[in-house]
Amino acid sequence: MAVVHLPDESLGNAALAAAVTATILLAFVVLYLVGFDQGAISRSGMFMHELMHDGRHLLGLPCH
Repeated sequence: MAVVHLPDESLGNAALAAAVTATILLAFVVLYLVGFDQGAISRSGMFMHELMHDGRHLLGLPCH
């Protein structure tokens, strides 16, 4: 009977979990910026609001 050594996949699982977590966090940040920011974090006035304005209409989010 042969002994087969399987590599430890805990590092791969941890990297996958970190990538999924980072992707979800980035998605929430983008959703906030497009949907709810209304220029609150923009340092140049309403630049972010105007930049994301069409995205709001495309997603059906109210902005007026």
